[in-house]
Amino acid sequence: MKETNYSIIADKYDKNQYRNQEVKKDYDLEEYINQHNNGSYNVLDLSCGTGLYLAKQVPLFSNVNIVWNGLDASKDMLKKASEKVNNVNLVHGYAENIPFETNTLDYISNNYAFHHYENKDSALDEIARVLKNDGVYKLHNIAIQKMPEWWVYKYFPSAYEEDLKRFWDDEFIYQELLKRGFKVSKRIEYRKEEILVADYIQYAQNRDISVLTLISDTDYEYGLEKMEEDLRLDPLKEITNDFAELFIISKKI
Repeated sequence: MKETNYSIIADKYDKNQYRNQEVKKDYDLEEYINQHNNGSYNVLDLSCGTGLYLAKQVPLFSNVNIVWNGLDASKDMLKKASEKVNNVNLVHGYAENIPFETNTLDYISNNYAFHHYENKDSALDEIARVLKNDGVYKLHNIAIQKMPEWWVYKYFPSAYEEDLKRFWDDEFIYQELLKRGFKVSKRIEYRKEEILVADYIQYAQNRDISVLTLISDTDYEYGLEKMEEDLRLDPLKEITNDFAELFIISKKI
């Protein structure tokens, strides 16, 4: 499995407006807090990247005694995160070897990152280890097997081939969490719509989507040229686009 070099895209990662727009208040964290009368909460954003999740949540939960932590394998991404947040423990490390004590975390948020882990079994073992009993692991990702008409795959078909190597099927993840003693709830939010190619070409040009860094330069340039050609022929060109978001809430029991 190829690995994304986030040192290359760290500086342009936040230029994708969808990354900023999609980060909302974590209502699952709020529900956990409401259900537990803890004096304080130890929360980890696993694979925190440039800190988008943390920057959104910290002020929204300012009235709660939370110890915020962010862990990421890229020092360059952590540097960007440090520019966004204060009073957050930012740690360089890997999901397969989480540098926290056993049974110490109340809540782990894991956004758009699970597919990057080279050893996903070890990552799940580590998540189960560091969570307290009754602690929650929230996985949020795309479900690529449910979205073959994503615009990225339409113009860059080799990207789908790479993603099939990186992404576990959502049902397989569900079963693996059950095997580790979690109580698991899974949902997929799916949408299909016609989109303007002009609205998305900038994200291809920015090449900040991780899978676009994994395909060959030849495949990338061919796909980008195809987008540009479609727009030259029809500036209002539309294509069918589907997208599937995966949410798995797992409680350690």
